[in-house]
Formats: sequence, C-alpha cells, structure tokens
Amino acid sequence: MFYRTAGQFKTSYEADHALFPIRQDAFLLGVVLVFAFIIFPLTASEFTFRALLIPVLIYSLAALGLNILTGYAGQLSLGTGAFMGVGAYACYKLITIFPEMNIVVAIALSGFFSAAIGVLFGLPSLRIKGFYLAIATLAAQFFLVWLFQKWAWLYNYNASGAIQVPNIDMFGITVSGPRATAITQYYFVLCVVCVITFFAINITRGRIGRMWKAVRDMDIAAELVGINLMRSKLMAFFVSSYVVGIAGALFVFLWRGAAEANLFDIPLSFRVLFIAIIGGLGSILGNFLGAILIVALPVIIGSVPQAFGIPLDSAMVEHLNIMIIGALIIAFLIIEPHGLARFWAMIREKFILWPFPH
Repeated sequence: MFYRTAGQFKTSYEADHALFPIRQDAFLLGVVLVFAFIIFPLTASEFTFRALLIPVLIYSLAALGLNILTGYAGQLSLGTGAFMGVGAYACYKLITIFPEMNIVVAIALSGFFSAAIGVLFGLPSLRIKGFYLAIATLAAQFFLVWLFQKWAWLYNYNASGAIQVPNIDMFGITVSGPRATAITQYYFVLCVVCVITFFAINITRGRIGRMWKAVRDMDIAAELVGINLMRSKLMAFFVSSYVVGIAGALFVFLWRGAAEANLFDIPLSFRVLFIAIIGGLGSILGNFLGAILIVALPVIIGSVPQAFGIPLDSAMVEHLNIMIIGALIIAFLIIEPHGLARFWAMIREKFILWPFPH
C-alpha cells in the first residue's frame, strides 16, 4: 500500500522525532503544496478564490492562533474575533499613517499590537482558569468591539464608520484594494499562511510547546517541576494573539476589502472556535480540515439543492448552515472529541498496518 513503512529504519533520537518520521507524509505534503501553488491557481475561478480558497486559508490561520492558546496551552478564549479586529485596525492605521510602508511589514507589525492586547487581557489567566477565564476574554470581546465603534481615530473619522482598504502595490503588483486580482491575493495569503504554519509547527514541537502542554494537562504539576506559569501562559497569549492579529489583517486587506466594527463581533469568535473544535484541538492539521468544512458547507448547502431544482433563499441556507454546524459539534464532542485530525490519524494508521487487522 501507499503507506507501507517497510525498510524505513530510525537509528537516532533525531530521526525518531523528525517532522516527517514516515517518507510518505512528506510526499503527501508535497502533493498538497503542488495543488495549492500550481493546480488551484490554474484551474480555479474567481468565485472559487473569493468564496473558498482565500477564506479557508484565513480562517485556518485564525483557528491556528486560537489552537495555540486553547489546544496546546489549555487557556480558554472567546475573544478571537476582537483580537482579529485589533490586527485589522492596526494594519489600517499603519498603512494610512505610513503610506510607503510595505504591506508585509504592516501586517507583521499589526500582529504585535494584537499580541500586546492579548497579553493584557491574558493577565487574569494567572489567577483564574476554565470558565472564568472564558468570561474574562468575552469581556475583552465586547470592550474591543465597542472601542472600534466609538474611537473615530481608528477609522480616520470616516462618516460610515468603516475602514476602506486602499490600493496597495508591492513590486509593481497590486496586492490589496479594489484593483487587486483574486489570484494575487490568494498567493499572498497562501505564502503568509505557509510561513506562519511552519513556525507554529516548530514552536509546538519544541521546548515551548512541551511547556504549554504541561501547563494544559496539569498546571500545578508543571509548576512543581520548574515551569514558570506566568511566563508560559502569557507567552501563549502573546503568540496566539499575534497569529490571530495577522489573520485579522489578512481578513480585511486580502479578502473583505472593507470592514465595520460589528464584523469582529462574537459570531466571528464562535466561528473560529467551531473550526478549532471540529478540526481538533491541539492539532495543526485540524485547523485546515475544520476551515475547509466550515467555509465549504454554506456553498455546498446553497449549490447542491439548486442542482436538483430545489431553490433555497439565503436565509434558509444560513439557518441550515447553523443547524448543521451545531449538530456536527455535538457529534464530534460525543464520537471523537479530537475532531477531524483524529479521524485522519486513524485512517493513516490503518493504511500503515494494512493488510493486517487492527
């Protein structure tokens, strides 16, 4: 079979803990990257880029940030949407104050503003945890959205109260704004997501990741063995909020094109949380699997019935989408709490052991 591991021997500790302990995993990742960088751009339509590919990547990045905090460090958060808003508004102000700034630099710096706010609202995690910490981050959600609405300086005193993304060029190519093409924005988002995912994998597999997992599993025991709880928790909030802030900047500048404060309200936080739960907490792959399902589901609900001559209005599609997502969350929590990533791990394991019973 494809996943036959015969002849692949590990002779060192480094080989046993390599990123790809099985060569087929590296090959499969190469196939996925070929589809992402070559096949999809050559075959996808404008609608596919705008409705599927770009939002899947952005939501995957946002879920990755939340997963670092909740899945790896065990700190609950319901303020992801607001932290995305901090990244979006920070990037907007940097671009408008410094028009000559490269958009890559602006997006990278916007993550630090979100990280600073995340650390500030993460301070209660030093004294509270669980449900009480979730309420504290929910308070951050409401406060930050209120700030986006009331502080007119953030949206440059625009009468509409919205931020409008200008045309931004990089190396002579328009990458953001009304003139930007979908394929250009897709490549930009894809490269950013690949780079951040690479660093996230290395962080979660290294010393910092093991420290977060120890705090997640039992913080008292982690402190007894010498782990600094304050540093590990605040570091988790910093890294998580940084990734979420970059996702928020991409969300507005490379997809939506404009945004009002209510775009970052509690429904966005719950959508990212649903992606993390369905994909699998504590998994990098699960963020992408969950985002594919959550983003593609409304498109499937709207297009499949029409193919059979059953028209559905947008309100009905939205109601069905909410009902199906709720049912999926309940099903995953009952059947497989580790989400889609665990299903893939079981399928992979069966391929490795085939044809022997397991």
